[in-house]
Amino acid sequence: MDPIISALFFLLHVAAADCTGGPLVDVIIDRYDIPRVCPREVQTEDFIRYHFNGSLFADGKKFDSSHDRGKAFISQVGLGRLITGMDRGLQGMCVNERRRITVPPHLAFGSIGAGGIIPADAVLVYDVLLLDIWNAEDKVQSRTISKPETCTRTTAPSDFLRYHYNGTLLSGETFDSSHSSNKTYDAYLGQGDLIPGMDEGLVGMCVGERRIIIVPPFLAYGENGYGTTVPPQATLVFEVLLVDVFNPKDDLIVEVKEVPEGCTRRTVAGDYIRYHYNGTFQDGVAFDSSYQRNSTYNTYIGMGYVIRGMDKALQGLCMGEKRRITVPPHLAYGEEGVGELIPGSAVLVFDIHVIDFHNPNDAVEIKVTHKPQECNVISEADDLIQYCYNCSLMDGTLLYSSDQFNSPSTTTLGGNKVIQGLEEGLSGMCVGEKREVVVPPHWGHGENGAAGVPKSAVLLFELELVELQKGVPEGYMFVWLGDGPDPLFPAMDLNGDKEVPLEEFSSFIMIQVKEGKGRLRPGLDSDGIIKDMFDNQDLNKDGRIIEDELKPEGDEESEATKRDEL
Repeated sequence: MDPIISALFFLLHVAAADCTGGPLVDVIIDRYDIPRVCPREVQTEDFIRYHFNGSLFADGKKFDSSHDRGKAFISQVGLGRLITGMDRGLQGMCVNERRRITVPPHLAFGSIGAGGIIPADAVLVYDVLLLDIWNAEDKVQSRTISKPETCTRTTAPSDFLRYHYNGTLLSGETFDSSHSSNKTYDAYLGQGDLIPGMDEGLVGMCVGERRIIIVPPFLAYGENGYGTTVPPQATLVFEVLLVDVFNPKDDLIVEVKEVPEGCTRRTVAGDYIRYHYNGTFQDGVAFDSSYQRNSTYNTYIGMGYVIRGMDKALQGLCMGEKRRITVPPHLAYGEEGVGELIPGSAVLVFDIHVIDFHNPNDAVEIKVTHKPQECNVISEADDLIQYCYNCSLMDGTLLYSSDQFNSPSTTTLGGNKVIQGLEEGLSGMCVGEKREVVVPPHWGHGENGAAGVPKSAVLLFELELVELQKGVPEGYMFVWLGDGPDPLFPAMDLNGDKEVPLEEFSSFIMIQVKEGKGRLRPGLDSDGIIKDMFDNQDLNKDGRIIEDELKPEGDEESEATKRDEL
């Protein structure tokens, strides 16, 4: 069969222009299926690839078919490589067009016929489907379908690309698609990893850009094709979506979005940071977000706890600062990626918001925002104080406030009733004084946090001291603020009857408190304290104190009324 086929399509037959032998004088073309869009028509010297069925006009008998052979026919038009009738009949044809070309004998095999298959003076009928068209002068064609509004970088040779594509033949038949495998195609550009046409067609693209790239056969797989999917001499059409691009020489890209005013401190290696982030690939597809977990990402900086790019990018930040950080794969998860979450060789983009940071060596930071002109008495250990406060995270998120309780908070300093950092911040204040106090977590609620307080959170307290009652040392119920009466018993015996019942003892103590000569432990019931003091002196428990029951000043029991040096 092969010699006959060669005779049919590659033998040049020159026929005399004598039309007396039959009714047909020229080729008859019936374009019975024309595509709606025809960007290109067959011209002389074009190469074409097409399917056909060839039959005799006289009886319809089939003499050849590319379909039967399972392989499209390839030839060049207008240079005599086909019978003259086909050279003429294929002119102006579009890809996917179907034609019926009727060829008279003198434009086919004339009075000789061919190989015993085609009789002399036979009119031939060809049903043709055009599959492909190209020319030796063709170049790669690129057309952008869509493009992001902003494009700060375009692809260049030596870049590494990740892209999705749909690959079709010029006829629209799909031969491959990265979407079907749900995995990008990854390759270096301009390094011979791709067919020459793609090496050319992918240059100058932006991440997120979609392109149609048409590659002629000689810049694709040429005469050999590719396996069973790409036939020989096939023009290829790629619809490409660029997902990612980087260069092995790339460093971090840091874009500062927002810096709060009054930034006096920036992160350094060794600091512990809490930040929120959205993590995306370059095409905007999200892979992770701390916001979705409603929990900050917490880590030490510069100590290898995070990917190298972030370890570097997290230095030099202010509290409240927002940045966009683009991390190339060699500073992220490299060629391996992370399971199904992050593909190999992926560029990562982090939009971060610093909530707070601290160093394990940080002390409590106190800033006085208002101080009264008169400040003679300041808060200290054992004092009973009332204070108003707002407790916030460093990003301004309010956690707690005394306003929620419609009254100031009360505590005794030095009694371990509040966190250590707040104790520090409330010490040394005057009534009416206001402060801003920054409490690092090791002075606050530590790594575990507390109800409503995140783990390792730096806290900001806005404080105002409302009331101050000077206290007495731990273990004391009453202290003298100066030298007490000497002798003591006659002073206690207000009516001079040589005995002091509870009522008289209570009156004596309250007189000392009122006149500023003594102080009861604040925050407790005064009647209860006085009753305890009385019971301590009423040794025989007869409900009255006599002079002999007062212990000498050095005895243990007398310590309840002993002056405390403040």
